[in-house]
Formats: sequence, C-alpha cells, structure tokens
Amino acid sequence: MKVLIIGGGGLVGQKLARALAARETLRGAPISSLVLADVIDPAQVDAPFEVQTVTCDIADPASVASVIDADTDVIYLLAAIVSGQAEEDMTLGYQINMMGTMNVLERCRELASKPVVVFTSSIAVYGGEVADPIIDDSFLNPQTSYGAQKAIGELLINDYSRKGIVDGRGFRLPTISVRPGKPNRAASGFMSSIFREPLNGQEAVCPVDPDFPHYYLSPRKCIENLIKGAEIPAQDLGKNRCMMMPGRMWTIDQMIEAMRNVCGPEPEKLIRWEEQPEILAIVKGWRFDLRPEKALRLGLTADDSFEDNIRYYLEDDKPVV
Repeated sequence: MKVLIIGGGGLVGQKLARALAARETLRGAPISSLVLADVIDPAQVDAPFEVQTVTCDIADPASVASVIDADTDVIYLLAAIVSGQAEEDMTLGYQINMMGTMNVLERCRELASKPVVVFTSSIAVYGGEVADPIIDDSFLNPQTSYGAQKAIGELLINDYSRKGIVDGRGFRLPTISVRPGKPNRAASGFMSSIFREPLNGQEAVCPVDPDFPHYYLSPRKCIENLIKGAEIPAQDLGKNRCMMMPGRMWTIDQMIEAMRNVCGPEPEKLIRWEEQPEILAIVKGWRFDLRPEKALRLGLTADDSFEDNIRYYLEDDKPVV
C-alpha cells in the first residue's frame, strides 16, 4: 500500500502522516510506502516503513506527475490556498485550489490506475439563500472565491469518480480548532488563536462578538475521520462522493467557557475584543446549522464537547516550556 499526502507539510498532513505511521495499515493492507509532498519540503516523519519527502507545486502538471505514479494506491489531496488568501489573490486561489485539483485528477487519468483520492473540501461551499438547516441534499452556494474553488473541486471528484478514473471521496472540513503553530491566512484562524495564544500565555484578538456561532472539529478528530474516510467502501458513498465532516456548533462565548472549565480564568484575560470588518465580511457569509447525517451513518464522528478540543491541544500540541 503506497500512500501519498499532497499537502504533507501542513498541520493536517503532518498529523495524518504520524497517525498512519502509528497505525501501519490503511484499507486493510500494510502501508509499504508513504510520500509527503508539499510546495516546501515537508518535515520527516518516523515510521516502520519507507517515508519520502518531496517538493510539489500542484499548479504545475509536471510537478504533480513527478509525485504520482502507477503504484500510488491512496492520495490525500490536502494542499490548498486558505480562505483569506484566496479571497485576496483570486488568480492564485484558482491556480492552486481549482487547477491543482484538476492536475492531480488528470494525472490519475493518464495512469489509469484508479487510486483512492481523499479530497478536503470546506464548509465554505455553503452560504447565501440556502435554507437552514444545511443537510446532505442542500445545494452549494459559496459566498467566497475559496468556497467556489472547493465546490468546483467537489464536482471534479464526483465526475472523475463517475468515469471510473479515481475512487474519490470529499469531506467538507469544519473549522479545525484548536490548531497548533503560528496563525495562517485563513479567515477562521482567530478561532484557534484566541485559545492557543492565551493557553501559551500570550495575548490574542477576537474580531467577532461573543455570540458568534460556528462549526468546529478538533485536529485529532479530523485525522481520525480522514483515515475512516479513505476506508469507506465505494458502494456506500452513493452518487455524491462529497459530504460534510461531522463537527459541533458553538458560540465564541461557549468555547471560552469551555477553556475556563478546563484551565481556569487566567487564559481568558488575555483575549482582546477588536472588530475586524474584513474578517467579519468573510465569516458572516458562512452557514452554521449543519447536519452531517451521511458522514455520521458512515462512521465519522465529532468531538463530544469543546472542553475536549482544549484538552486535545494541551495533550497533543501545547509547546513544552
């Protein structure tokens, strides 16, 4: 079993690689080789099987061809330009998020090897006049360029799967929180930084009101679901290969209360409230009342509480001082 993670240098890619290394199997077969590909050479991961790290620009078909060969059994397509950057630089967003996805799928068509392709989409595909609640049959109506690019990627996954070119499956990720590391250019980045930084003794800015609701999932649960998602039998996916990944909806205030319950009152004092209209304009267009019934039926799961999200960060990712 040869596994390729495109976007293998990022948070999700690195965590997924370590989880696969600990697990040693995928889809009922031993993993013999893992390739981590990203635009910058990914960090190495220790594993009981061969691990390669390579550079890959998914906007370049030749670069994509260099990392996907006929022996590749499973491809995790995680690489993307995130929401805020895709909104600022429309050209780059379409080059990476749309054409990059097309380049991966076209390489699979050229090889005729029909790998499993796990595509990470986003809840940003929802928005506008779609009625609440959002269910599996709700139509996609993105209100950002990033959401539009991910919606196009879903259509491509479905069509290339229908043609028998890949065995695709796509998962619309909730906002992943609490993310470790430094802030990125995602519009939702503050939904981790307002917990991560205070838990590390640093000040953070919250650009929305305390009653702002959103849909969340911990990194730990995201990785579990991506592994389960690769193992779902193709016949169970139906004609729409893409679905919501389970998450939970909480307000900012509820999440801060969860942090208080786990860590006491001190971290909360480091949150500064400061409205940022450019962030608010993006996140207000997202939809929140999501009902991921298909994914739940297929065995994917959400966190039980945001207290769990805080505990997972402390256990898995908080820097050791």
